[in-house]
Amino acid sequence: MRILYSHRVHSRDGQSVHIEELVKALRHSGHDVRVAGPNRYERADFGGESRVLPVLRRLAPAALFELLEILYNLAALLQARRVWRGFTPELIYERYNLYFACGMLLKWWSRVPLYLEVNSPLAAERAQYGNLRLHALARGFERMVWRAADRVFVVTAALGDIVAAAGVDRDRIVVTPNGIDLAAFPAAPYRAHAGEPVTIGFVGFVREWHGVDSVIAGLAADRGDPPIRLVIAGDGPARPALERQAAMLGVADLVEFAGLQPRAGVPELIARFDIALQPRAVAYASPLKLFEYMACGRAIVAPDQPNIREILGDGESGVLFDPAQPGAVWRAVRDLAADPARRERLGQAARRRLEQRNYTWQGNAARITALAAGDVARRGAGAPAGRPLDRSARRGTG
Repeated sequence: MRILYSHRVHSRDGQSVHIEELVKALRHSGHDVRVAGPNRYERADFGGESRVLPVLRRLAPAALFELLEILYNLAALLQARRVWRGFTPELIYERYNLYFACGMLLKWWSRVPLYLEVNSPLAAERAQYGNLRLHALARGFERMVWRAADRVFVVTAALGDIVAAAGVDRDRIVVTPNGIDLAAFPAAPYRAHAGEPVTIGFVGFVREWHGVDSVIAGLAADRGDPPIRLVIAGDGPARPALERQAAMLGVADLVEFAGLQPRAGVPELIARFDIALQPRAVAYASPLKLFEYMACGRAIVAPDQPNIREILGDGESGVLFDPAQPGAVWRAVRDLAADPARRERLGQAARRRLEQRNYTWQGNAARITALAAGDVARRGAGAPAGRPLDRSARRGTG
């Protein structure tokens, strides 16, 4: 199948992992995939960002910046048309971004089916955490793009509910969680050693809402045995505050800030952990780090909420704590730290669950193209794509 992958990502970060891993999996499955995205993306290093965007965000009024985002569609469309020539895609697959409508415009122009991957409700997210000014325009633009897609691939059922509430027919919504490349995470069963210091760890971009500060606070108040050390791997705007917190609470010697890690080094890094942490998560997310922790066979501590339960089973492949209870994350950590056998059992179960549910980019690619084959055939026969799916297809399992 010939697939045009469209995106507006300018930086090499967690978003780029999704793009590159899915494109790689599609190509390994024998599909011809061409990517249409910002030129500067190809030149960026992992963890790097365009030099132009931060300047524009800082200098331009927020409303003007949002209008520039809309105008960017003209440049994106011209670039996509250049990729299109001589290729004639059978499917457009686009990673959704706010005010990004390239895939929708290409669909209207070509009548080729559009698959839209939605990882978060960005209008609401930017209104809460960013500097969004044109609220009504952003929400309307988002609904228009979502509704234009033949299928919308969401990372959790919780996110699927948000997309459905925006007016997208549920028969066109497919739940496809994030995943990993198993070849990069060979099975290496965790072995605990009673009485030795316990290493707990967090991997990912460090933002305030990730809740790592609650882990440092718990570490500072802890007087239990065995002793615990914390590794924070990643960078981000919250890191300076976390470093100050650790120093102020007197636990700087117990906290290692490992900084940004190359993708190839993540499995080896997580292998250092006895317990892997997801201290907090937004209600619709499918955190990539959870799948990496599962692939490494680590015992996981994460918040007890619906989107996390879609991935982990409490007491089966992870320990889920009540995020509304102060100190709950540290109590879960301390209980696991004192029980090496349970850590081994949970880690092994997490790896099995990942394999059984095929939480892999290869599995995602297979599900996407299986649906696309039917939609392309129906489009060729003059029937609309997105006819009702069976239950397993909607859930992204099988």
